[in-house]
Amino acid sequence: MADVCVPQTVTWMRTTVPALNCPPGLEYLSHLDQIVIHQQIELLEIIMAFENCNKYEIKNGWGQRIYVAAEETDHWARNCCGAACPFTVKIMDHVGQEVIELQRPLRCSSCWYPCCLQELEVQVPPGTPVGYIKQTWHPFLPKFAIQNAAQQDVLKIVGPCVLCSLCQDMNFEVMSLDGETKVGRISKHWTGFLQEAFPDTDNFGVQFSFDLDVRMKAVLLGACFLVDFMFFECAGRGQQRTWV
Repeated sequence: MADVCVPQTVTWMRTTVPALNCPPGLEYLSHLDQIVIHQQIELLEIIMAFENCNKYEIKNGWGQRIYVAAEETDHWARNCCGAACPFTVKIMDHVGQEVIELQRPLRCSSCWYPCCLQELEVQVPPGTPVGYIKQTWHPFLPKFAIQNAAQQDVLKIVGPCVLCSLCQDMNFEVMSLDGETKVGRISKHWTGFLQEAFPDTDNFGVQFSFDLDVRMKAVLLGACFLVDFMFFECAGRGQQRTWV
């Protein structure tokens, strides 16, 4: 008798009691200090080398699904604007309720124009900003400011020289404003040559202090998506982004 292929059951993280002043849907994050983001492979995109909107699974360190995410980008903007394309990412819970929305406007695609650098707005719930990620100009290194809802700097992110870090895990360190304390890390995991030949199958990890404000955890989650789109997505013709 031929073997029957049985779909793997998805295990969702159990709902927890929300802490005081915790926005609905973020109670999951209040009990975590790390998250794994897995981009789902689109076979047609690999075969046709044509950019489709991305979909993601967001899991905890035990492999339990916390959220799913879907990118919403204009078809032509995605394939024509490449790294600079505007996008919206909707992050939903186990019942399909949108919990977090990420909005990235159209911005300059070169680091030599510091007047119009990359930024991302994080909304929880959708329509209510809780924080921002704004690129800080530097000629060689990826740097970002993490801001609260009042657009005040709270943390900063410092990444490696992307051109010097290919073929290995790449770590973007989350630091206190004075640069003295490491608060977390965003990591792009190297998966070997065969998978890197299709760079739209990214795996990211996000680590942060367990007691970090849950809103800032959501903002760091958003920062992961911005880093992915800026440095690791394909720009419409199969080439890997190395700097924007």
